[in-house]
Amino acid sequence: MPERTIAFRVNGEPVGVEAHPMTRLLDVLREHLHLTGTKEGCGEGECGACAVLMNGALVNSCLVPAIQAAGTSIVTIEALAGAGELDAVQRAFIDEGGAQCGICTPGMVLAARALLERYPHPTDEQIREGLAGNLCRCTGYMRIFAAVKAAAVR
Repeated sequence: MPERTIAFRVNGEPVGVEAHPMTRLLDVLREHLHLTGTKEGCGEGECGACAVLMNGALVNSCLVPAIQAAGTSIVTIEALAGAGELDAVQRAFIDEGGAQCGICTPGMVLAARALLERYPHPTDEQIREGLAGNLCRCTGYMRIFAAVKAAAVR
């Protein structure tokens, strides 16, 4: 199957990418659009490091074929900070020590952002469920959970 133009929106801007339809969305974001904030962890949909928002839903971009992004709106970590200020979730991750090596952080932050859209004041159980698809090998999860709670009150 030849490459084709795949049109969608990324961080509010329209884009058209020449890619094979089965190219991973992760590779389109990182290699074609140079949005390297989206990380590749396991590459198998197990760790959540590559999480982005597709039409507001959290997805693992390593599992999404580029053609599936056609006509959608994608939000990456690069879109959260604006006008020189961090998003409340990003600020809370820094303040609470929820970020260490940084591989999982973009996916964690986007998972937390999606969670807070659904539950502005989440319970501990909702935080656990909301972040269940994201793995961190550095901090343990207590600081990450504290960051989500802190972001919820900002």
